[in-house]
Amino acid sequence: MKLIIVFASMTGNTEEMADEVAEGVREAGIEPVVKNVMDASGHELGEYDGIILGAYTWGDGELPDEFLDFYEEMDGLELSGKKAAVFGSADSSYAQFGKAVDLLKEKLEELGADVVAEGMKVELNPSDSDKAACRALGKQVADALA
Repeated sequence: MKLIIVFASMTGNTEEMADEVAEGVREAGIEPVVKNVMDASGHELGEYDGIILGAYTWGDGELPDEFLDFYEEMDGLELSGKKAAVFGSADSSYAQFGKAVDLLKEKLEELGADVVAEGMKVELNPSDSDKAACRALGKQVADALA
């Protein structure tokens, strides 16, 4: 089983979450491919059985600029049968808390992916309990592949 984690991080919070998600995947016995979105292409997702996307929310509820090309490259992909999940850091001082997570989850569902977990949103930097939840998310997706 092949699983990819693609993330965007400005302050390091979402990257820290990605590291924990990857650890959860490893605990389930799968070695994930982990990529910064700047080093990934949306077209790659078709090559994987499991897909986990992570993005912080920018501005009033947008995807980060560095995720826009990847998001557009996902158009037209057939992801039926793929197990997927989404996570990201967010800031509740904005009107739309963690909207980037919702946008990515909706896109995966639109392309036919089986989103096996609620979108995980963490307020700013992940706490120890948030990190444990990230590991559980990674394990949940990996287990869904078994």
